[in-house]
Amino acid sequence: MHIFGTRFFFTKLNDFVAGFHPRSLPPMLRANYARELFSWFLLPLMLGALEGGTMAIIVKKMFAGTPGIGPAELDFAVAAVSAAPNVANLTSFIWEGLAHGRKKVQFISRLQVVTCSCVVLVAFIPLNLYGLFALTALIFISRAAWTGVITVRTAVWRNNYPRANRTLIAGKMAMVQAVVLALAGLLIGEAMDIAPESFRYLYPVLALAGFVGNAIYRKVRLRGQRRLQRAEQDGRKQGDARLDPRRLFALLREDRFYARFMWWMSVFGLGNLMMGPPQVIVLNDQFHTSYLQGILATTVIPLLVMPLAIPAWSRFLAKSHVVAFRAVHGWAFVLAALAMWLATLLHSLELMYFASVLLGLGFAGGSLAWNLGHHDFAPAHRDSEYMALHVTLNGIRGAIAPFVAVALYYPMAKAGWGAWFFFLCFLINMVGLLGFMSMRKDIPQRKAHEI
Repeated sequence: MHIFGTRFFFTKLNDFVAGFHPRSLPPMLRANYARELFSWFLLPLMLGALEGGTMAIIVKKMFAGTPGIGPAELDFAVAAVSAAPNVANLTSFIWEGLAHGRKKVQFISRLQVVTCSCVVLVAFIPLNLYGLFALTALIFISRAAWTGVITVRTAVWRNNYPRANRTLIAGKMAMVQAVVLALAGLLIGEAMDIAPESFRYLYPVLALAGFVGNAIYRKVRLRGQRRLQRAEQDGRKQGDARLDPRRLFALLREDRFYARFMWWMSVFGLGNLMMGPPQVIVLNDQFHTSYLQGILATTVIPLLVMPLAIPAWSRFLAKSHVVAFRAVHGWAFVLAALAMWLATLLHSLELMYFASVLLGLGFAGGSLAWNLGHHDFAPAHRDSEYMALHVTLNGIRGAIAPFVAVALYYPMAKAGWGAWFFFLCFLINMVGLLGFMSMRKDIPQRKAHEI
């Protein structure tokens, strides 16, 4: 029985690993998939240096006690660093407009180079008030560039991979990215615990990995590039005002069902985005965690859970409308907020780690729905436009939520009610989830837009 069980385990493991091989796909998809897969083994090492939860822990601990930076100012700096990736999403309509009619792969490649360059510059910041400002600026610039990568990449995926394969491929990319980001977080946390100044050497090395990944990505070929450019140019002639955010928000009037979806995404997303900065503050001020312990909770555990959960979420999304998907997937974040409330209330680091596991389940499904969900609404030639609206709205709530979170948490914590802040997040998430459930019965009975 023991031998049979071991053989079964290794058979399943072999099947899982083999599923990443290009031969698992139709021949016409293999070359592009292989290039993207190898590039996403390397680019996340660079991106891990800028990951929101990791940088929030680093800022909170590295600048603690710095002259001129008080506790309240530092907490709001944590909010700023946490908000930066989402604030950067407000640039999505700019990238969508700039990429209009241009070669998508080359455009993405240039933005990857900008992001890698920012990681190199982090190594030179001084550990003072000006260094804190510089670090925040570099994080914003890099995340703005990466927003362009995310916004434009969806058009590459839609044109290179048929819908039947697209969700599975996106899931594989997300699994690879999650594992490598987690490894980067472990490396950074361990190095910072050993020597807080180690980032001056480690960050350039991580950036070098990103540059190599970028060199591989540049060899990706976009299928139907000329056809896509003609469609985009025709859209411009018909009056599509690119680089104009008003054109993006016109979608909310044109597609009412998508507008409802964006509304409930905003409510649900607000509760999720509010949890991050107070979690970092609690980990440091209440649990007194090390760099590695803090990064485990905010980054590593969620990212390691993602590859385990993505295959199931991928299969579910492949056969579901994104609204129905969110109505089920949303429970992960609802329960994560509840677990975080109990962890803080009971002063249990183990419960906080469990909340991180639940966040990982939520991030796993969210990574797929984030990149592919708008395909259930968008015609092919407006794919980037729908994605840009989604990313921009996330940027708006992401610009607000972390600062609102700290502004609410700070007085609640001083009054001894800090744990109940996470219960508030739970209530907001629950309202958003009920909104998705209310939409599920109204899913239009029509085929999703496909290629």
